Amino acid sequence: MKLLQVPTANLEERIKEELEENPALEATEDDHEDGLQDDTKDEFETPADEFEEADGSADEYENIDISEYVSDHDDDVADYKLRDDNYPEQDEDRVMPHRVETSFHELLLDQLGMLVVDDRARRIAEQIVGSIDDDGYLRRETASIADDLAFRQNIETTDDEIETMIKKIQQFDPPGVAARDLQECLLIQLHRRKGDGKSVEMAIDVLTNYFDEFTKKHYDKIQRGLNLTDDQLKDVISQIIRLNPKPGGDVNESGKGESYVIPDFFISNNGGKLELTLNSKNAPDLRISEGYKDMLKEYDRGSKKDKRQKEAVLFIKQKIDAAKWFIDAIKQRQQTLYNTMHTIMDYQLTFFLTGDETSLRPMILKDIAERTGLDISTVSRVANSKFVQTEFGTYRLKFFFSESLSTDSGEEVSTREVKKILSDLIEGESKRKPLSDEKLTELLQEKGYNIARRTVAKYREQLNIPVARLRKEL
Repeated sequence: MKLLQVPTANLEERIKEELEENPALEATEDDHEDGLQDDTKDEFETPADEFEEADGSADEYENIDISEYVSDHDDDVADYKLRDDNYPEQDEDRVMPHRVETSFHELLLDQLGMLVVDDRARRIAEQIVGSIDDDGYLRRETASIADDLAFRQNIETTDDEIETMIKKIQQFDPPGVAARDLQECLLIQLHRRKGDGKSVEMAIDVLTNYFDEFTKKHYDKIQRGLNLTDDQLKDVISQIIRLNPKPGGDVNESGKGESYVIPDFFISNNGGKLELTLNSKNAPDLRISEGYKDMLKEYDRGSKKDKRQKEAVLFIKQKIDAAKWFIDAIKQRQQTLYNTMHTIMDYQLTFFLTGDETSLRPMILKDIAERTGLDISTVSRVANSKFVQTEFGTYRLKFFFSESLSTDSGEEVSTREVKKILSDLIEGESKRKPLSDEKLTELLQEKGYNIARRTVAKYREQLNIPVARLRKEL
């Protein structure tokens, strides 16, 4: 179950850990046999009397059965490949890119290095940069920064000195960095473009004096207060919505592990027939070490079996058993993933052929669990942590699960279908007069969906769509 939860991106690291911990397990591309034999040979040549019991009584290693480990047939010892040698081109066509980038804070420190200041000012600036969060905001109080400088770096400073350095850092890229709140962040960006026309000047005036009204879209109050025409207000809104509310976000997005998904499955459409493959690009082929198998055979052929040899054989057996278990666990993981995804693919066949979200059938964990014979908790682990790449995009498996909703005809449809239609209705609405939840409910009911207003509101929130008033545009 633990291996099942490991994402494909981390599976290679997990296998490396096991290879380091268990010398009886090896990857087929690495040749460890000779080294293992040389390292352990001396143990078998150690004189037995060094470990003999003083009273000569029988020891606990008297009866050791290694017959199941020394068979001459390769099939008797676990050997598992994660790739199909008959179709090497399937993996060769897929290139997994790796990102190599400068982090947000490294970018700020690079710019700080070009600032001409003395050592004291530079240490103050470094403390400020270190206090900036991943969104690009400086959300710590000036007094707190001064306290940190005093206690950690023994630098006595004033609020004014820190504020002066903050203003210098606010001139760094990306524009808006080191702002204390959204209002200051947007104003910093607008002041950079102050010479770009009158609409920028008006936008600065709006955000300076009517920030709350603007965020709540009370445009009539802004127009009356600043005596703006409809066209002027449109220009102001156009200037503001082009600004970046999270200046650090664009830099940090690429550095976050969640922003780049390595799919666990690939589904391709080959002439109308869907083909499912597992992503095993980053996993080596595993097998039991030939050196360890040879050591057991050497023990079996030997006539004199002292205590030291028997202890070594028990150790080897334990390591081989652990390696067998891990290989079987990896194999079971791959099989469970394949069976679960194949069942989901068959269940949502129409979607994987067309990419139409409205064609998704109602599907819950129990449906897949019953078809695969797996426990619901196992299906849940797969659905919550795995991704599939299709010709229509990459999806988390959880995306395909949804409850059902009844239509006027009594047919059960997926809530995913209803959300897609709801999203299309809002996308096609007049932004001057957005559709209220009540009106959306009426439109869905006209299409035959039995749905309540509160359910529409819940689906709209799940789609991260604001209420009608906040969707209004001029």
